[in-house]
Amino acid sequence: MEWYSLEDEGSSSQESTSEGTPQDRGTVGQGEGSGGGDRARYMSTHSLLTLQQLREQNLLCDATVRLDDGTVFRVHRAVLSACSSYFRALFTTTLHSVEVRDAFLPDVTSSAMHGVLEYVYLRTLSLTPWNVCQILLTADYLCIDGAQELCCNYIKDHLVAENCIGVFHFARAFACHGLQTCAFSFILRHFAVVATRSGELLQLSLEDFCLIIGDDLLNIKGEEQVWQCALRWVALDPGARKKCVATLLRHIRLGLLDTEYFLERVKDHEYVVGNDACRPIIIDTLRFLYDLEMIQQKGSCFITPALARPRVPHDILFAIGGWSGGSPTNCIESYDTRADRWIKVEEADPSGPRAYHGTAVLAHQIYVVGGFDGLEYFNSCRCFDAVAKAWREVAPMNGRRCYVSVAILDDVIYALGGYDGHHRQNSAERYNHRENQWTLIAPMHMQRSDASATALNGKIYITGGFNGQECLNSVELYDPVVNQWTLLTPMRSRRSGVSCIAFHGSIYVVGGFNGISRMSSAERYNPSTNQWTPIPDMYHPRSNFAIEVIDDLIFAIGGFNGFTTIDHVECFDEGANEWFEAADMNIIRSALSACVVTDLPNLLDYIHKNRDRLVEEKRLKLIAQERQREDEAQAAALVARAQDVRAGLRVPQIVLPAADRGVNLRPGPLVDRVMQFPLMQLRQQLFENQRNQVPGMMLAVVGVDGQQIALFEPEDLEDDDGQPFDPEEDLEE
Repeated sequence: MEWYSLEDEGSSSQESTSEGTPQDRGTVGQGEGSGGGDRARYMSTHSLLTLQQLREQNLLCDATVRLDDGTVFRVHRAVLSACSSYFRALFTTTLHSVEVRDAFLPDVTSSAMHGVLEYVYLRTLSLTPWNVCQILLTADYLCIDGAQELCCNYIKDHLVAENCIGVFHFARAFACHGLQTCAFSFILRHFAVVATRSGELLQLSLEDFCLIIGDDLLNIKGEEQVWQCALRWVALDPGARKKCVATLLRHIRLGLLDTEYFLERVKDHEYVVGNDACRPIIIDTLRFLYDLEMIQQKGSCFITPALARPRVPHDILFAIGGWSGGSPTNCIESYDTRADRWIKVEEADPSGPRAYHGTAVLAHQIYVVGGFDGLEYFNSCRCFDAVAKAWREVAPMNGRRCYVSVAILDDVIYALGGYDGHHRQNSAERYNHRENQWTLIAPMHMQRSDASATALNGKIYITGGFNGQECLNSVELYDPVVNQWTLLTPMRSRRSGVSCIAFHGSIYVVGGFNGISRMSSAERYNPSTNQWTPIPDMYHPRSNFAIEVIDDLIFAIGGFNGFTTIDHVECFDEGANEWFEAADMNIIRSALSACVVTDLPNLLDYIHKNRDRLVEEKRLKLIAQERQREDEAQAAALVARAQDVRAGLRVPQIVLPAADRGVNLRPGPLVDRVMQFPLMQLRQQLFENQRNQVPGMMLAVVGVDGQQIALFEPEDLEDDDGQPFDPEEDLEE
């Protein structure tokens, strides 16, 4: 059967010994009898080797194992009984009048028995893609749990797109539940590759095929992939499988398809047209797509139907810390790529906020390196366990580093450059998490703070930054093998507060500050040609933002646009060579850092919970945006009217530079006076309530651009006809 072959394309037949072998640990596991035994106990290597020598020399052997092919093995009953509940029952049963000393094992091959005895006597297994399944079957037959576990672990480590379906069937047939779960998870996570490389996928039964494509954890970029795969499954035997199309459609999230694609590629497909069983599904989808177009006109709560509920992501993006509202924050948000929603994570760092830091991920541990809390420049490092949801302190760096650049290579974290409160630095160091120790490495050629670093092809790249006098366009490469930095071709633009990341074999550098303005431009570096080329601009200029790759897209998150801190998020699709808007974060912030954690066992804790309310949330957001636009238009009209009547009023006027959302005003006597009183936006309905017109209150008309401010004292001002100023009357259209 095909599931016996585990060899990947180009794989070799080298032998594999289990972890904990005499060769590499000096001790071996004890107690692998029925149920696994007490794995905390050990037997010495010398004892095991002695028992093996006794068996090979046929000394003290007291039983014989015979196979179908005539092969005979001399063994020790006590040793086999200690590992196998099968042999223990066989050799100790009281059902026979005499002791059993001769065991016949049908359907067991000689090579498999050799492997099982190797494990029984030495606790090691020499596994290859060709023998692992036979040894696993024999170990299962003889109830040798430890050997089963080693075989299953070997198969898990050698799962590929070509064999995962076969392994899934094999594990299910022989009740290897852990292996079955692992194989199924592999199919879901790598479905796009499995769908193109595995011939076994199209040979699945309808039940098994729907089990895969209907799972919430199916990892796809779009439901189009699922529909195309379903069509190939039907096409393998259209005569028998056309009748299954309606069942397949119920397991595809049709409401997530592009409307045009659904109408042209699904609704009008030859397998669907004229199929009465498909008609209700098509009608439900059309109704949903129509409601989605008219969502703002719906007056009641909109529940997202099952056909439009997004699947669950395999990877979670975390945005940590930053600068928000004039101060640092310890806020954490996770991003659900399937639902396009940001979720607040309650487990913020109890040690306090930090900004201008870096992050790195090892397994499920998020390391937060350096930074600044508004008072102190940090050399401290914190670690967040995303599974246990607990924070801990790890070893501090050798130097304080704010505006630090952080990268990870071969499970080693690198912290480069930064600012210690006095000097921009060219020093660099790396962290060994196993030893919890930072070690200095060779310094860079240039002092850099506010730069950005990433890893590619076994090297560390650092781009841009600020040296204390000017923004930099230089780029350096670090080779950890020779502990040496090399200058590369400089970027096309100077960039401080920049972000860079490795993606598809290239280095992408995005945004930043060139010394004059915040930038929306981006460029790509090709290591093979040592050349930079431009890519399309982002929608929003930004510096001091976070960058990450998830779902094969580059995400730019938050930052500062030159006027204000922003919460905007956008992503770059290399295939389309285009930026797309994504959901905004819940708070505005810059100087943050982002990272991606994969395969979290508790990923449901970090995704959007109410997936049946996603469309309702969108409806409410659109309504709020429409109201905001109406309010802005009304405010603009009122400002224009105020300017028309301003000539006849004794109104003090000031002109201020662009302010941060009307909050950070330039100091002055008049502004000081304004800040002492409640400020009101000039809207007609606010004046209908007389309680709003308290004595001494000043009314402010603020331009939409935040630059023009007109101040009114209603109880004192008179209009051009000598009557007291009345906003409802004098500013009426």
